[in-house]
Amino acid sequence: MKISIITVVYNNVRTIASAIESVIMQSYGDKEYIIIDGGSTDGTLDIIASYGLNVDKVVSEPDHGIFDAMNKGLALATGEVVAFLNSDDFYADEQVLRRVGSSFENSDTDAVFGDLYYVHSENTDKLFRCWKSGKYKPGRFLYGWMPPHPTFFAKRKVYEQYGNFNTGFRIAADYELMLRLVHVNNIKLEYIPHVLVKMRLGGVSNAGLKNRLRANREDREAWEVNGLQPYFFTLYLKPARKIFQFIKAFSLNIAKNRV
Repeated sequence: MKISIITVVYNNVRTIASAIESVIMQSYGDKEYIIIDGGSTDGTLDIIASYGLNVDKVVSEPDHGIFDAMNKGLALATGEVVAFLNSDDFYADEQVLRRVGSSFENSDTDAVFGDLYYVHSENTDKLFRCWKSGKYKPGRFLYGWMPPHPTFFAKRKVYEQYGNFNTGFRIAADYELMLRLVHVNNIKLEYIPHVLVKMRLGGVSNAGLKNRLRANREDREAWEVNGLQPYFFTLYLKPARKIFQFIKAFSLNIAKNRV
């Protein structure tokens, strides 16, 4: 089963190599790697070119934002399964795609997801948040739950049936997409109880109070565009879940220092 990995990048010469290498080093062979570049001018394209045929498809042109670029990647993907790896992120180990492939091959699931660690931008051994997803149960979105988007691997036919990213959202299109696929259309999910992705701090939705407030507003709009009404506490529980993720990371850092 071919897995298509899509990385969207724009002027990220600092970490793009790390993302690429984490894909190349995967033990799973049947994969396709696509990079959508927004027209970088800082040397990012030179780094991508240095990996030669390890990157199957490269598009470099202006876009209308990250989710427009992700939709371009979806249009190019030929794998039965599709996932997105941000240019600041990297797979946690060499077995990630193997675990994902096994999950699809051994079940009739539509999508799988796992856990994610937020790490320091330079010292990636230092944890800031430990996002342990846990198994999905119908209705969990109403209680502030969502899977980490970089760990979300879905069959391409799911996008063909239910649509791509809604580019009317600047920050929360990933949340709206997963709300639509999982909560509204009840695709079949399977949880992989492993850390699949490590994400460096500094994502768009977390960059400053203004973006955080906009993300919260877009979360509410995600329910509205799907004709849904969340509970009054739903969108408060979503950020509140991060408190426990910070506490878990703090505990793991202490344990690591004691070793």
